[in-house]
Amino acid sequence: MRVNKVDPFSLEIVKDSLIAIGDEMFYTLGRTSMSPIIYEVLDYACGLTDAQGQLLTQGHGVAGFIGNLSFMVRDTVKKFAEGKNLSPGDIIIINDPYSGGGSHLSDVGLVMPIYYEGEIVAFSANKAHWTEVGGKDPGSFTNDSTDIFQEGLQFPCVKLFDKGVVNQALVDIIQANVRFPDLSLGDMWAQVAALRTGERRFQELCEKHGKDVVTASIENLLDHGEQLARKELVSLQNGVYEAVDYIDSDGMGNGPFRIQVKVTITDDQFICDFRGSHPQVLGPVNCSYTTLVSDVRTIYLAITNPSHDINDGVFRPLEIIADPGTIFSAERPAPVSVYWESGSAGGDLVWKALAPILPKRLTAGHFLSVCAVTLSGKHHVTDEPFLIVEPSVGGWGAGEGQDGVRGQFCIGDGETYNMPVEIAEARYGVMVDEYSLRCDGAGAGEFIGGSGVVRSYRAMTDQQAVTVTFGRNKFLPWGFNGGDSGSPNEFYVEKANGEIDGPFGIYARYPLNKGDVVKLVTGTGGGYGHPFNRPAEQVAQDAKNGYVTVEQAEQKYGVLVDSVTYELRGETSERAQFRQ
Repeated sequence: MRVNKVDPFSLEIVKDSLIAIGDEMFYTLGRTSMSPIIYEVLDYACGLTDAQGQLLTQGHGVAGFIGNLSFMVRDTVKKFAEGKNLSPGDIIIINDPYSGGGSHLSDVGLVMPIYYEGEIVAFSANKAHWTEVGGKDPGSFTNDSTDIFQEGLQFPCVKLFDKGVVNQALVDIIQANVRFPDLSLGDMWAQVAALRTGERRFQELCEKHGKDVVTASIENLLDHGEQLARKELVSLQNGVYEAVDYIDSDGMGNGPFRIQVKVTITDDQFICDFRGSHPQVLGPVNCSYTTLVSDVRTIYLAITNPSHDINDGVFRPLEIIADPGTIFSAERPAPVSVYWESGSAGGDLVWKALAPILPKRLTAGHFLSVCAVTLSGKHHVTDEPFLIVEPSVGGWGAGEGQDGVRGQFCIGDGETYNMPVEIAEARYGVMVDEYSLRCDGAGAGEFIGGSGVVRSYRAMTDQQAVTVTFGRNKFLPWGFNGGDSGSPNEFYVEKANGEIDGPFGIYARYPLNKGDVVKLVTGTGGGYGHPFNRPAEQVAQDAKNGYVTVEQAEQKYGVLVDSVTYELRGETSERAQFRQ
């Protein structure tokens, strides 16, 4: 007998149980993985969907994966005849960027149907950034690929496990095609463990409360998410809001590329229309439509209610439109290795369009790019090959009533972490010469943009190579309400012979020899409000803290500060006249 109504206590218990399952899956994967990009940086996501692929709960470190899991499951359901060709114990592997895979080939997804009483009641799913999936460059994702075939192994939604039995031929193919098989296969088994944890816990939930109660609770959970989202929409100012920006380059010397959005807000819809943006390009900055959805969802949550538990009900009012074959909705075989440059830019467009009407929730622009680095070579002690794969932190924009935060990951990375210096120096053939805030005085305003960072790696052996992808190198983090723009993401190479090469934004396989230093410098966020409105005492304190120089205090803020004691000495006539 079907249960149509669930008492509120059972609903709450099942809802919290689902969230707990997602969290347990998340910790299981992280604690059993082999790669620092997973267990240190948290570049992965885990969650549950219902039998139709609607997201129920998601534990994640990477905000750019929001929604990817449900696309993976729906692709699986579609390919396997609405689930009829699936069996208990099956596990599907998928990283196809143009469909359920969603991002780039390095982000490998696994999907497992959960059976109870002979039918599929849910799916457990996860996605993790493998250190290697093959391809032409170490680390697999590169910034000068011209088609998907250069970027690594493609898993087009196929069975890794069939009725609980591993497809050893597929595992052998992976092992033969990746540079660090222990890491990649170790991470694969960690993902399998997380899936089985989700399966076991969901079945226990059905056993404890009954399948009908769990199913009805899921329906209520999704409906409740929709109700909360629509309630928030009513509080927003209806209207049509537009923004235009540019993506610097495709890594192949082409660009910039114009992108645009029109956001329409009504009492029951939130529509983001990206039509008219640049067609897909030669280099790998393209993203799939799935990636665009994930990045826009991140901003949508920030605008509506950041405390929402993530499920597909919350996203029902959201509609995202893009022309096929654009930089936001690339089609095969377009390269997508550094997909975050366009994906994050799409989310940032919505942010930029709505910041004027939501100053308490949306700040000025931030450094935006993942600022990815891969560095490979031989270890100076073990002589073993090593590979660094990591994102970089940078500066966020200021907002109404607050300075920008310093040294944080970009919007697409979300709640991830940087590689600890101790790990980098122990595991890799480098020394970390510097890791400091970039205090360049950019992002001036009544509230100042957050500082980027400077991170310097010194090569300890010859014949190393670094690939750096720093977007927002030419088009700076935007200021807001009279605030100044931030500063660019860029890097330099300080050679052992004293030469300095750079600055660069995107560079593939820059050769490093022993003693060479790659200096990675991320951008400061945009400022908010006119700089002359920043209290003079605060400007003097900024100078003392090193965020601005004494000269910048005078030139940008109109504040005179003693160069030795950093005491406030007065203000310029321009500032005094402005504040009258």
